[in-house]
Amino acid sequence: MRATRRLAAILAADVVGYSRLMGADEEGTLDRLKAHRQELVDPKIEEHRGRIVKTTGDGLLVEFASAVDAVRCAAEIQRGMLDRDAVTSAYRRIVFRIGINAGDIIIDGGDIFGDGVNIAARLEGLAEPGGVYVSAAVHDQVRDKLAYSFEDLGEKTVKNIARPVRVHALSARAVATLPAIALPRRSRSAPLGLAARVAGLLGGGRRARSHSASPVDTEATDGAVPTASNADSGAAAIVPKPPALSIVVLPLTNLSNDPEHEYFVDGITDDLTTDLSRISGSFVIARNTAFTYKGKSVDVKQLGRMLNVRYVLEGSVRRAGEQVSVNVQLIDAGSGAHAWASRFETDRASLPEARDEITGRLARTLNVELLSAAGRRIEQDRLADPDARDLVMRGWALYYRPYSAAARDEARRAFEKALALDPESVDARVGIARILVSNLADGWSRAPAQEADQAEQLLQEALERDMNRADAHAAMGLLRRVQNRLTESRIEYEAAIAFDRNDAQALRGMALTLLHLGEPEAAIPHVEKSIRLNPHDPNIHVAYRVLGSCHALLLQLDEAIEVLRKARAASPKLYFVYVHLAGALGLRGDIDEAKAMLAEGIKLNPELNSIARLRASVPYLTYPKYLALREKTLEVGLRLAGMQDV
Repeated sequence: MRATRRLAAILAADVVGYSRLMGADEEGTLDRLKAHRQELVDPKIEEHRGRIVKTTGDGLLVEFASAVDAVRCAAEIQRGMLDRDAVTSAYRRIVFRIGINAGDIIIDGGDIFGDGVNIAARLEGLAEPGGVYVSAAVHDQVRDKLAYSFEDLGEKTVKNIARPVRVHALSARAVATLPAIALPRRSRSAPLGLAARVAGLLGGGRRARSHSASPVDTEATDGAVPTASNADSGAAAIVPKPPALSIVVLPLTNLSNDPEHEYFVDGITDDLTTDLSRISGSFVIARNTAFTYKGKSVDVKQLGRMLNVRYVLEGSVRRAGEQVSVNVQLIDAGSGAHAWASRFETDRASLPEARDEITGRLARTLNVELLSAAGRRIEQDRLADPDARDLVMRGWALYYRPYSAAARDEARRAFEKALALDPESVDARVGIARILVSNLADGWSRAPAQEADQAEQLLQEALERDMNRADAHAAMGLLRRVQNRLTESRIEYEAAIAFDRNDAQALRGMALTLLHLGEPEAAIPHVEKSIRLNPHDPNIHVAYRVLGSCHALLLQLDEAIEVLRKARAASPKLYFVYVHLAGALGLRGDIDEAKAMLAEGIKLNPELNSIARLRASVPYLTYPKYLALREKTLEVGLRLAGMQDV
């Protein structure tokens, strides 16, 4: 009997990490997967005229008569999943990977077979989590009909297929830029999974957290959040209870005989700080503030009160050749008692696994979940060349020195050497790009157009390898602001903060972008949290200036002047601090002091002696909403202080 054949588009999908999800929470995973199927996946397949051929525990095979319908269905499912699972911790999130092929298939009853099906399955196996990979046959049919951004990945050799398959990718990052999908509401009577029921039982006295909260409003604080004005003044009028999972990672002590190993030890401290920031619900003090205690004897109880944190992590590193010994201890800052301590013996090549174990044990100790983004980063680190990773650590140690062109150049060379040794290094790409973009923002770039292009390419490559890198999104946000693409800057900073809510630099960058979009009220919570996370930042004047400018635009003049005076005290030789302070003082009617501050500012930068020149000095001060606010507030105050229009 002759086989029945027909041409069709085949969609193959499965759940990423299904075994891990089931092992962590079997009943809850099944509940969530069932809900996704009932409320999104199956309705979308029906809407686009697909036929579910078969399902497995974690996957499904779907037949479409049209490649356009198949691709549109896949893209809408992936986009819908972003919104549906947005409030689930990344470690427990259900994420699909999807592959689509178009070709000849064999029909046997209700089932389908043949290379057309096999290629779809192989494409699904290649696809990145949250993405859609299609064959050239599919791409040829949809490229002029669907406005999706596919990337040509070239030919790939796949198992049991005689010829290489050309692959085109709709990346997870591209999916995230698509319009939101309207989703039906989940029924109130839908059953709760085991994890949700257990969370309800264990919730105890912890206040429920609104899922609609903004990224900066998700701390589990029981009381007032300190404002910028009392964050570093020692005022005790309102002392909030430390967030449940607040922690500072003190610089680990270098016990090696060679002081040259200091950068290596500091690099481990940085890695731990970054990974602990990805513990769900954590509040981690920024690296710059933590390093102000380097080499000092610290009273952990006093430190806990000063930084308003519940835990202090401290320890030491001893390196002898390729052998590394790491000792860490977690201390309850309230009582001074040791909550946990351990020792790790490893070699330099295995250091990421040791770091993984430290953060994993901490997570279990604090009864929280590590976000999967940290796991992905550590997986990448395991594959990195140890010498390249050594250079990356050296590069960041140089970058965090006080700002200077020489330090940045030296850091850039270290990152470039790391990339030469390990061409797949995401860390090296981000490091080089961060220096290029910082130089652009600070006016230190020798070839702005060329270096902007280079930074963009490096960041695109980094995000293609790991779209969840908060530092890459933050660097891209800064680049977009320098390019006067403020809406895109905001999107990148939102992504950075979503992936690492404790990134003080990203929070400050987001605030500055929002300020220049004309949204000072929205900017204030971000910059205030940045100050609280990093109260001893050597560049704290930037955060104070942003916060003071926001208050000035909102005509909150007492607050503006108080904070701008802190900025001046932190860095007394910055032109813009004096100018903004002069504008705020002029608005409040303190004309003599306003004139004095303006005169001091112009001494620092005589060329910027008029409102027109002031505007022209910053290329991204062009958004109408911001300019309208500025004209009615700061510029009025500057005229009262004596600044001319032209």
